[in-house]
Amino acid sequence: MPNAVCRSCHHPLQHLFVDLRTSPLSNSYLRPEQLNLGTAYYPLRVFVCEQCLLVQLEQFESPQNIFEEYAYFSSYSSSWLAHAKQYVDTIIPRLSLDHSSFVVEIASNDGYLLQYFNPHSIPILGIEPAKNVARQAEASGVPTVSEFFSLAVSKQLVVERGTADLIIGNNVLAHVPELQDFVAGLKVLLSPAGTITLEFPHLLRLMRENQFDTIYHEHFSYLSLLSVTHLFSRYGLTVYDVEEWPTHGGSLRIFAKHAEHAALAVSPHVERILHEEIAYGLQDMSTYSGFSQQVKAVKEAVYTFLFQASRENKQVAAYGAPAKGNSLLNYLGVGTDYITYTVDNNPYKQGLFLPGSHIPIFSPAKIQETKPDYIMILPWNLKNEIEQELLYTREWDAKLVICIPKLEIY
Repeated sequence: MPNAVCRSCHHPLQHLFVDLRTSPLSNSYLRPEQLNLGTAYYPLRVFVCEQCLLVQLEQFESPQNIFEEYAYFSSYSSSWLAHAKQYVDTIIPRLSLDHSSFVVEIASNDGYLLQYFNPHSIPILGIEPAKNVARQAEASGVPTVSEFFSLAVSKQLVVERGTADLIIGNNVLAHVPELQDFVAGLKVLLSPAGTITLEFPHLLRLMRENQFDTIYHEHFSYLSLLSVTHLFSRYGLTVYDVEEWPTHGGSLRIFAKHAEHAALAVSPHVERILHEEIAYGLQDMSTYSGFSQQVKAVKEAVYTFLFQASRENKQVAAYGAPAKGNSLLNYLGVGTDYITYTVDNNPYKQGLFLPGSHIPIFSPAKIQETKPDYIMILPWNLKNEIEQELLYTREWDAKLVICIPKLEIY
């Protein structure tokens, strides 16, 4: 990443975190007629800023090319819907939200979360750049603006709708290349006594649990509380509380306010998480440089398993077509020679092919038809949910395979 600067603080980037070779965009699923066309591969090299500690990828594609037509619909995960409903049920009384409040969600997807505010008659607005997904939200009764959130969009919303008492952003901060513009927009849109809640996968968990497959081009940044508090403080925003959640392999939910809003005290949870990150070594560049060895160990173990299964003429199928699975398979360089197909509940993905590996995607019924010997669960964060769904595979003694944080066959 020669001559590159940090997207948070503009300090020169010099420290490599991990190099995952090259990969196509992880959500660029292919139609059958595209299989023989050329695929663009981009370096998947991650750096860490020694100044503000933001772990980040260089940008190769614009968000417009990545997100304007998107294959991810949040509502296809029952556990994610339950997580969203629980959030709404707790945040309404916590912030005393009512019909006079205004709630905005950035990257609101198909309305999976905002829909739960409707029974409470709380005014809502989704901001979702993917037009196909935004249409789905509108059809579900969630008013949605199909735009990329920015400082300019924020100013326009304040003129048209006023400031927001609650701004929600789940798994969006990591997808933003222009972090400074994004956070400046949050500052403008937030009402004087309002709250911002953002959820994002926790870098500490990524490193501890070797979740390197969550690194892909759509994730521009990999966030710690240290790096986020540094970023927010430069825009007059203070993180006043933080919660840990098991979602996406381990996430943080931060609560932020205007720095000048003194009525909200900072929770001791903030200091606890910061101390935990420092104790692990997230202020020390040598901690980051040691991550590559963990990644290589998984690669070697999975190669050995797939080679052995192939020699024994065992069929290996996969479950799920998440971006993280594509990141893993492209790093391994594995295709249909080792994994014959994958399945996914999302009908939008069925009939398509994984980018790079060209593994075909079917409906889950395919597993019952072909009775594979091994099923590799690609969305390991949904392992328990998928295990229950696959109980019927015990009929033919199929074994389930997880690759992260290490290879497990059970």
